[in-house]
Amino acid sequence: MASLTHSPPSLSHFSSPSLHRPRRNLHLLAPKPSQPRPSLVISSVGVADPSPSSFSYAGDTSDSISSFKLNLLSAVSGLNRGLAANEDDLRKADDAAKELEAAGGVVDLSVGLDRLQGRWKLIYSSAFSSRTLGGSRPGPPIGRLLPITLGQVFQRIDILSKDFDNIVELQLGAPWPLPPLEVTATLAHKFEIIGSSKIKIIFEKTTVKTAGNLSQLPPLEVPRIPDALRPPSNNTGSGEFEVTYLDADTRVTRGDRGELRVFVIS
Repeated sequence: MASLTHSPPSLSHFSSPSLHRPRRNLHLLAPKPSQPRPSLVISSVGVADPSPSSFSYAGDTSDSISSFKLNLLSAVSGLNRGLAANEDDLRKADDAAKELEAAGGVVDLSVGLDRLQGRWKLIYSSAFSSRTLGGSRPGPPIGRLLPITLGQVFQRIDILSKDFDNIVELQLGAPWPLPPLEVTATLAHKFEIIGSSKIKIIFEKTTVKTAGNLSQLPPLEVPRIPDALRPPSNNTGSGEFEVTYLDADTRVTRGDRGELRVFVIS
C-alpha cells in the first residue's frame, strides 16, 4: 500500500511565468571603476538653493567695487565739492567711502606708486562743509563776508620728481564796474611715502597766476612768513594723509584731521 505521506511539491512548479523573471546580468549595471557611483548626498545638495557664499565668481570683487564706487560718486554729486554738504550728506558720503575702502582692501603704494601719477580733480572734501578754504584747518571764509568764489581744485603729482602741488582756482570780487579777478594759486610741496599707504607732504612755496584777461601777467610767488614770526598754531601747508582707496581713475584719502577727500583723474 502506498504511503499517504509525501513531500509537498516545489513552489517553483506553481510559479507563473509573469512572476518568474530572468535575472539580469548585474555586472553590466555596476559602475565602472573609472566612474565612481554618484553620492545621494551630493545630489541632494545640488538641487538645493545655494547660499550667497557657496560659489565664488571671478567677477564678484570687481563688480562690487564698481558698485561701491558708483555709490560714493553719487553720494558726493551735487554737493559742490562739499561746500553745500549738511550733516546727513557728510554721513552718507563717509558710509559710502567706507564700503569702497573695505571692498578695495589695504592700499600698498610700495607696489602701486605709479597709480598716483597725474593730475587729480577734487570732487569732494568733507572739510569744505566748514565754509572755509582751509577746510578743517584755518583758512579764509567764503560766502558773503569775502567776495571769493572757489573754482576747481586739483592735485598734480609727479612720482619721479616727488612734486606734489595743490592747485586752486579762485575768483576774486572787484569793485564795480571792474570784472572779477581770476587767479590760480599753486601750493608746491614735496612728498614722501610713510609705511604702505601714508603720504607726507612738505610745503615749499605758493605761486599765484592770473587768468582770463590778465593771463599775460607773470606768476607771482607769495613770500613765505619766516618761521620765527609764524604763530605756533599757524599751518605751514605741510601734513600727512592716508590713501585709503586707489585705482586708475579714483582716489580716496583721509587726512590727519579726519578729512575725507575724493578725487578723479582729470
